[in-house]
Amino acid sequence: MKLSTFIAAGLACIIPISELRGGIPIARGGGMDPFIAYFFCVAANILVVPIVLLFIQTLHKLLLHFGWYQRFSEKLIERARRKVKKKVDKFGYIGLVIFVALPLPFTGAYTGALGAWVLGMDMKKSLFAVALGVAIAGVLVSIAVALGMAGIEAAKFFYKGT
Repeated sequence: MKLSTFIAAGLACIIPISELRGGIPIARGGGMDPFIAYFFCVAANILVVPIVLLFIQTLHKLLLHFGWYQRFSEKLIERARRKVKKKVDKFGYIGLVIFVALPLPFTGAYTGALGAWVLGMDMKKSLFAVALGVAIAGVLVSIAVALGMAGIEAAKFFYKGT
């Protein structure tokens, strides 16, 4: 296993678009052990969450000095809170875990952290919920990658036989 595999997988895990959906397949495709790939990629993806939460909060405070941003952000945040208030009240942090755990586009650590911030959820509880969701998503992505790799190997076996 090469250092370049660790670098590529780690970078994929911290990029908002790919996150675990990109990092784990890169790690496994580069020959990384499944357990090392899981823990490495999940850890890299979780490390992003506190940074994102702090960055959003700091950037928001800085931009509030501009009237246009203050008016825009207040409307946007209030609208978002109003639209999902019933669901947040019903599902709370479990809903955040489930949202992040689904390995679909726009449902990862970045979106979970941003959503928790917009909805005014407690940062420590949100950090834990997003981290748990990332861990679950890592299991699901790892299973999907393992099944895909097994399918490729089966196809190679049957292709050689014909």
